[in-house]
Amino acid sequence: MAKEKDTKKVQGGSLSASGRGHHYDASDISVLEGLEPVRRRPGMYIGTTGPEGLHHLIWEIFDNSRDEAMGGFCDSIEVVLLPNNRIRVADNGRGIPVDIHKKTKVSALETVMTTLHAGGKFGGEGYKVSGGLHGVGASVVNALSIYCKAEVHKDGGKYVQEYSQGKKKSAVKKTGSSKLHGSIITFEPDQEIFKDIKFDWATVVSHIRQQAYLVKGLKILIIDARDYTGKINDDSVFYFKELGLELPSISFYFEGGLVSLIKYYNRFQKTIQSHIFYIEKELDGVGVEIALQYVDDIVDHIVPFANNIYTGEGGTHITGFKTSLTRTLNTYCKKNEMMKESEGGFTGDDVLEGLTAVVSVKLREIQFEGQTKAKLGSMEAQSAVSTVFGEAFATFLEENPDEAKAIINKSILALKARKAAKAAKDSVLRKGALEGMTLPGKLADCQSKSAEESELFLVEGDSAGGSAKQGRDRRTQAILPLRGKILNVERARIDKMLASKEVRALVIAMGTSIGDTFDLEKMRYHKIIIATDADVDGAHIRTLLLTLFYRYFRQVVDAGFIYIAQPPLYKIKKGKEISYAYSDEEKMKIIGKETDVSEIQAVEETDVEATEEEKEEEVKAKSNKIHIQRYKGLGEMNPEELWETTMDPAHRVLKKVNIEDAEEADKIFEILMGSEVPPRKSFIQSNAKLAEIDI
Repeated sequence: MAKEKDTKKVQGGSLSASGRGHHYDASDISVLEGLEPVRRRPGMYIGTTGPEGLHHLIWEIFDNSRDEAMGGFCDSIEVVLLPNNRIRVADNGRGIPVDIHKKTKVSALETVMTTLHAGGKFGGEGYKVSGGLHGVGASVVNALSIYCKAEVHKDGGKYVQEYSQGKKKSAVKKTGSSKLHGSIITFEPDQEIFKDIKFDWATVVSHIRQQAYLVKGLKILIIDARDYTGKINDDSVFYFKELGLELPSISFYFEGGLVSLIKYYNRFQKTIQSHIFYIEKELDGVGVEIALQYVDDIVDHIVPFANNIYTGEGGTHITGFKTSLTRTLNTYCKKNEMMKESEGGFTGDDVLEGLTAVVSVKLREIQFEGQTKAKLGSMEAQSAVSTVFGEAFATFLEENPDEAKAIINKSILALKARKAAKAAKDSVLRKGALEGMTLPGKLADCQSKSAEESELFLVEGDSAGGSAKQGRDRRTQAILPLRGKILNVERARIDKMLASKEVRALVIAMGTSIGDTFDLEKMRYHKIIIATDADVDGAHIRTLLLTLFYRYFRQVVDAGFIYIAQPPLYKIKKGKEISYAYSDEEKMKIIGKETDVSEIQAVEETDVEATEEEKEEEVKAKSNKIHIQRYKGLGEMNPEELWETTMDPAHRVLKKVNIEDAEEADKIFEILMGSEVPPRKSFIQSNAKLAEIDI
């Protein structure tokens, strides 16, 4: 056996026995010019080059137009999805400055589009409040686009400049006169950076809808012109709006602001508080705007914004809000003697149950943690939110005693349930059920102890479980059959969940525990694959499982450990050739459009014994025919078929579940399985035509 050398490598070479590396001087230091750093490390600026990062390009350009609206200089924005993966964002703001910049000696437009950290948001009076703090928005989008064009209508003229991969094609040109004012940015993402360029209409609409609520009086029009074949006239800012074409579009305009947004979020919920709390006030230079309402649910929905940027990871403003909320409700409860002393006080979790809130702050000088602005770091926001909200919410409770009583009772119920759930969970933990001492008997575990290579298949029923256990790779693949539909976790607390055999078996198999003892490091499998039948029941079980993971194992979804198997719908045999089709379209491609219908038949079995001559004739006849078998469930497949089509890593098709998939499943489940009948009726009526009925 060859012996490997034990060498320790460092950047630039290997370390010798004497500890000295190779020659290292200034010539080894790379200096990237212009926007090259963005192209070299795009993830540093947009987070990812996947779908989220791709859509982030739209948000960066849109944010610039929205900042104009926040400053009172713009009241209309048009966002258009164009053919050939292009996006066009237009506004009727002041227009990007085009005069010569003193420092760069070129047009301010060129400076903004081709230079990092250049913009009107670092000082002066360009913007009092903006989301684009870093000044990298337009230039980053430009750097990551194979085509980009900036058009500015300003001071009676129209100015244009084009770019490719962040580099200008020519100087800024004045191409004519104009009575309009505003900016138009059109860009096409570079396929060298983004491997799969596909803009999602629902994602664009959802994000921009939020922004419309946050900026009162702003009109936003979104148009899907990806199938538009006409010529685009660059002379007009709102060209598509003026065309009046019958293109898919949606417009937003809200005067109600955050109150309207709360109503939208709670449209399918049963509220326990008739009046929506709302406060808007500035304190020490920090604008604070908060709206909230409690509903009959066990989870909270807090949506945070800083300078209208969605801060998904929270930050100082949310810390201030939660602290103030807990303190204010505890103070009111104690003052009005609404709780026994033996019950103690509310924790943060108690007062959050059933809460829907939007917390928005606006600061002149704002600090985010990280380039993608997912978490607010400005400390002044914490004290401002805590003070403004605390005073206003205390007044709201005093002035609305019935609403206050409903909120307090809701929190007391949460407190009691928390203690009961903890006692039940502690009882289970004491028995060692979740500590991996006893794996569930029906789990066929894999041999490998490495979580990185281990997979857990969640299969529907004992029949599919039997085939999967026989057909699997025993070294890396574990099988857990689920009997029937698992517990509806929509309104179930941990104590009730752990009483469910199916849920408990899954939790034990995963090894992570649950709730405040959850530990992702103890995850026994880095692939959990949901393998259910391609029918209504299978879809229901899949939705139940996704809701369970979203509600109680969010970190598992975030880590990318959840997958959905895509078993074939058909087995097609043409002579000796066997193929599998995963959709009706794929089936037709395999069969071929020219195939005569008479040549297609399902494989039939007969109890009548045929003569040798008849058998021979039957074989000849069947050799010219195409045999199609429709799989209604995984249990219909033998172990070899299940391995070949669904379990073999070399051939299978898996769908990786992201948080949007799980969140959407959760929303649908909330509608279909919640206590409110009208939303369920509306959903069924709206989607009935989409249902596939298997008769």
